[in-house]
Amino acid sequence: MISPDAARNVVGIIGNVISFGLFLAPVPTFWRICKRKDVEEFKADPYLATLLNCMLWVFYGIPVVHPNSILVVTINGIGLLVEGTYLLIFFLYSPNKKRLRMCAVLGVELVFMLAVILGVLLGAHTHEKRSMIVGILCVFFGSIMYFSPLTIMGKVIKTKSVEYMPFFLSLVCFLNGVCWTAYALIRFDIYVTIPNGLGALFGAIQLILYACYYRTTPKKTKAAKDVEMPSVVVSGTGAATAAAAGGGNTGGGSVSVTVER
Repeated sequence: MISPDAARNVVGIIGNVISFGLFLAPVPTFWRICKRKDVEEFKADPYLATLLNCMLWVFYGIPVVHPNSILVVTINGIGLLVEGTYLLIFFLYSPNKKRLRMCAVLGVELVFMLAVILGVLLGAHTHEKRSMIVGILCVFFGSIMYFSPLTIMGKVIKTKSVEYMPFFLSLVCFLNGVCWTAYALIRFDIYVTIPNGLGALFGAIQLILYACYYRTTPKKTKAAKDVEMPSVVVSGTGAATAAAAGGGNTGGGSVSVTVER
């Protein structure tokens, strides 16, 4: 019979795969930006937010904060590279005004992370306390971004159309939330449960709305239309032994997705 720790790690690996797919979701947007050499009306905000979340989760997963959390570090380390690449492309093809704003926001994020790192390492002297402080920050920022689909869900109800809420994206977000919620419940982990439980809930609501309003969605035959979707959060996890010691093993980030219709 498979042990709880082994089952938890298997679920975590599956969650990493799903999370990696969500990190890559905006690739069509940036392919378009590179081809046109112009960011047009797209905004860097979702990618800056994702970068901050990935930095927080990577810090959470390192041994001095939360030991045995390799899956946290790997998935969010990949997220840092992916989001850094997106922001570099955005920087290259943005006008000076947008570049200056990006630099300002990035500077604030780096100062914030430096303050968190110094405060945690110098002010908290046990793994439990460090895990709690960084975990609460991760849950806070992750949960905020999980509320972002409320805007698109409101638009679906108002227009009775799912044109701006792609089914595949909603399904993957739902599966991502369910996967990490299951991971958290195998050995209860509050830091994983809260944000991913919200993700599963909002993903389920999106699927229900899709079923309700798919038939009333106008069928269009026009050329491709780019739609910027709200942020979604993705989570990665570490080994179960650390959670058993008193902390949670997650990593998180959000991606802004542009879907061609």
